[in-house]
Amino acid sequence: METLSSAEEDEPRPGFRARLEEKPTLRRTYRVGVAILGGLVLIAGIVAIPYPGPGWLIVFGGLAILATEFMWAKRVLHYARGKYDAWTDWLGRQSLVVRTAVLLATGLVVLATLYLLNAFYLVAGWVGLERWTWLQSPLFG
Repeated sequence: METLSSAEEDEPRPGFRARLEEKPTLRRTYRVGVAILGGLVLIAGIVAIPYPGPGWLIVFGGLAILATEFMWAKRVLHYARGKYDAWTDWLGRQSLVVRTAVLLATGLVVLATLYLLNAFYLVAGWVGLERWTWLQSPLFG
């Protein structure tokens, strides 16, 4: 069994980032992995924005993943967070009519997306209404 000398015990082990910097190939591989993971999370968040649920949280999560390695993502994250906060502040100051109109517009975006993704025709097939071809998306026709 190998024992450490007192000098070796006192030396701090290099952190994860320091070990990455020592090996350029590992560093590049790590950056590509962060780019792929962050990009996939970001895309999933963008797709989820109009739907009920945590769409914006997923977007900010994807940007945060990317921001660990890319300065441009850190700037975009800061900018997007500011715009999101400004939007929610503005919407909170609006009348009930404006807030309802925004809610209806969001609902229309959701319905249009579901139609284009053929979700209505798929469900119609489950309940025996496949002859209602007007529910079929023009993208999957």
